[in-house]
Parts: sequence; C-alpha cells; structure tokens
Amino acid sequence: MSPSVAMWGLSRLRLTSESIKSNDIKTRETLLAFSIQHANDGQFSHDGIRKYFEYRDLGIQQSTEGAAVMHVIRAREGTHASGEWHHHNVTLQIVYVLKGWAIFEYDGHGEHRLEAGTCVHQPPGIRHREIAHSEDLELIEIVLPGNFETFTDKI
Repeated sequence: MSPSVAMWGLSRLRLTSESIKSNDIKTRETLLAFSIQHANDGQFSHDGIRKYFEYRDLGIQQSTEGAAVMHVIRAREGTHASGEWHHHNVTLQIVYVLKGWAIFEYDGHGEHRLEAGTCVHQPPGIRHREIAHSEDLELIEIVLPGNFETFTDKI
C-alpha cells in the first residue's frame, strides 16, 4: 500500500451505478478506506488516456476499490490536443479547472472555453473532444467507476 493511503477508519458501503442514481446504496459491497494525499506525495506521469496530458493519481481509486478515480491532469509541455471525438463508459464525470484554459466541444452543446473555476459535469456517454489548451492547464477530474472505458468516435 502506498504511504499516501492510510487504512484507518474503514467503513463498508454498498455501491453500484444503480444505487448511486437511486440513492439506494445496497448492491455491491465496497470497502472504503480513509485517504489523504498532499501535493508532494504523488508524481505526474504521462501514461494516461491522452498523451498530451500528465496525470497525478490522488489515491481515490485505491481507497474505493475502483469505485471512483480522481486525478489532477495538466498539459504536457510541447504537446497539443488531437481533437479526437470520444466518449467514456461512466456513470459520473466531473471536471474542475484549477488554472489555465481549455476549449472543449460537446456533441449537441457546441464549443466551450473552460477557465480556472469552471466546473463541467459530462453526462454519461456524451461525445466530446478537446480542441486546444493553454500550456499551464491544470484540472481535477472525478470519474465513476474508477476503471472506465474510453471509445474513439468516428464522425
């Protein structure tokens, strides 16, 4: 176990996408662990979904046994968005911009410039693409489930 995830105060919670939607938490039993990670606890890596981003895991996937994932994403120096349409097989996806900006296009909703302080809820399965971002872009993303699939969409 990584030093950033402490197993104190364990609690049991039954968690499924259906129970999240209905607020009836009763189907899959998940062991949730207390987790804390400080800025200097984690390293950024560029082995995530998009090669033009670096990802820093915040320990949520491990502490929720994969029920959720949360990470800080930042622009990789010298790389640019590919503009590839895609969607994710998720039950929840939230993005919060910490600094910089990014331009995303959402199917049926057009282009949007996300800036520091912008929060986006991307509904399950929504097709989207990143068009551009600033060199200093940094954002937080929260996704359920933690091990989600991404599909490239052809237009």
